[in-house]
Amino acid sequence: MSNINIKKLAQELNLSTATVSRALTDNYQISSETKRRVLELAKSLNYEPNPFASNLRNQKSKTIAVIVPEVANHFFSLAINGIEEIARKRDYHVLIYQTHENSETEIAFTLKLLSGRVDGILISTSGETNNKQHLIEASQSIPVVFFDRVYEDIEGVKIITDDYESSYQAVQHLIEAGCKKIAYLLALHNLSTGEKRLNGYLTALKDNGIPFNKNLLVTSTVDSNQNYALIKNLLANNKPDGILSSIEELAFPCYYACRELNLNIPRDIKIISFSNLDCAPLLNPSLTTITQPAFEIGSEAAGILFKIFDKKCFEPNETRVLKSVLIKRESTAV
Repeated sequence: MSNINIKKLAQELNLSTATVSRALTDNYQISSETKRRVLELAKSLNYEPNPFASNLRNQKSKTIAVIVPEVANHFFSLAINGIEEIARKRDYHVLIYQTHENSETEIAFTLKLLSGRVDGILISTSGETNNKQHLIEASQSIPVVFFDRVYEDIEGVKIITDDYESSYQAVQHLIEAGCKKIAYLLALHNLSTGEKRLNGYLTALKDNGIPFNKNLLVTSTVDSNQNYALIKNLLANNKPDGILSSIEELAFPCYYACRELNLNIPRDIKIISFSNLDCAPLLNPSLTTITQPAFEIGSEAAGILFKIFDKKCFEPNETRVLKSVLIKRESTAV
């Protein structure tokens, strides 16, 4: 940890500690030139702000940060809309950070935000993240609410959906539609979200007397071309009659691969995916989805964060579970 503090920075620059503190928090009262001088020296001396320091936290920033894997993902864009609606009512700004499923980017964003530039963080973690120390540090430093993609062993309020039950229900639907050889496209396996979805699939198979076949389990990668190759190989060599995709990004490759292999959906194979895609009803055939209440998850997460700010009654390690909906369409028709 750096031994440089605001007082030493002030001495070096012949400025008051109040001026340096305001410059570090981008206060409008400080000139651009002074801010530049302070930030350049802070960087050269490896100054690390203390998130608990009262001179950095004596005023609210009226800003919250939202860290998500992908803004382009329809689930997260809806969740952000829910967050922004609540923040707008409180006259708060929302800063959006997207990690692109990269754990190093997530770590850098999270630690950077502990300097006092935001009053709290709403985060849905990267599927690639293995090191959780930055999340623990963040939750111990400023108010943090986790949503959708969470780690259950980190203290903090979590807003999630019924992933286990939704996955179980989806497999049950495939079985009732006549499927006996159901494949599973696995993602988010580092998170409890992915683990619950997988367990729902496995339990549904077991409860229906269908033995688990490891050749029908495809673990996704960060490479979309590789994912397509894995799915095409699954369809060509293992010939499942049903597929449950744990994320919507793996549903489109199923359609492309089926077309290339001359497989008819739903006659030859039936497909369900966790998805909030607006275009799901417009696909040919329309895609059966497990649709999460994304907007409500965002607004619920933001509402809890503001309750924490207001020191209103809430359970500090509470998990709130919202229900997803199985929407049956042509891709699983009998």
